[in-house]
Amino acid sequence: MTTAALPLPRTPVVLDQAVDDPALVHALIDAHQPYWPVQRYFANSAEYAALSGQAEPAQMIVAPVFRGNWAAEGNVLDGVAPILHSERFAAAAKQLFGAQIVRPTTVYVNLTWQLPFPQGAGHTDVPAFRGFDRTTYPITFLTIMGLSGLFEAERVKVATAVAWFYAGSDGGFEYWPLGVDGDSILHEGAINNTAIVADNDFMWHRVRPTGRAEDGMVTMSRDAELVRRDAKTWAIRDGGDDLASFPADALRVSLSWKAEVFDDEADRRRHDEHTEDIDLDVVLGRFVADFAARGEQLDIPADPVSDDTFVRALSAAYVRYPTA
Repeated sequence: MTTAALPLPRTPVVLDQAVDDPALVHALIDAHQPYWPVQRYFANSAEYAALSGQAEPAQMIVAPVFRGNWAAEGNVLDGVAPILHSERFAAAAKQLFGAQIVRPTTVYVNLTWQLPFPQGAGHTDVPAFRGFDRTTYPITFLTIMGLSGLFEAERVKVATAVAWFYAGSDGGFEYWPLGVDGDSILHEGAINNTAIVADNDFMWHRVRPTGRAEDGMVTMSRDAELVRRDAKTWAIRDGGDDLASFPADALRVSLSWKAEVFDDEADRRRHDEHTEDIDLDVVLGRFVADFAARGEQLDIPADPVSDDTFVRALSAAYVRYPTA
């Protein structure tokens, strides 16, 4: 399968009510501060470029978007279990994939204020495959694998619910349910306590712009923190100094929930018991065969997953950004 033959994304499920008690989310935000810039989670500028819709590695811009991991890698912070094990999210995930088994894995929050935040070209989340994930391979390579469409049989199905908890009209969500050549859909405005459950490892999406240019931009390092200064105020702190402060009700909140999804018990065992994992030789063989089908030659370097020239060749063949 080549990029041109990619199937359309699965139809997202829109939830008019994300959680029964939004106050729980806001209480957890207070309980689990401080929060750090999203860019702290990128190892280098190449990873940043891969996930921000940039074709070339660029200087990493530390934007005023802060993240907190509430449930990840088996560690669940106090009070988060009701969200991690949300029956509403799980039911939507089953509907999305037509699956029998949903295994929640992750909950995190993204927090920002009304400072200007530019939107990227769009992105897909980092996919995982049986035998291939971000614990052992670079995220740029994994992203290209996902966009190639050559490894759908081995892709780990992941449902992502994104929910919003603020009353502001900006900073919403744009997504491409009809593929990169189709029209996008905007989810913004009155989106407080709503959610969209989708296959974000496959469907292109992006955050809508926030703030106003006249509010200015805060320059900060990856070591900056978002902290609760008092009952009514949050502050961005860097190196012991407060760079900006703002009212608590101006905090823009989005919450992401992720779960592994399996067609049935046999599909789950295949994943957990690693009975049909793929290895690097299989991956490279499929790329070579697909290039040959295009009438092109793909030469394999000594370190293909990290070789810049090789990764650029794959990117040129398989990465297509959504229509503006």
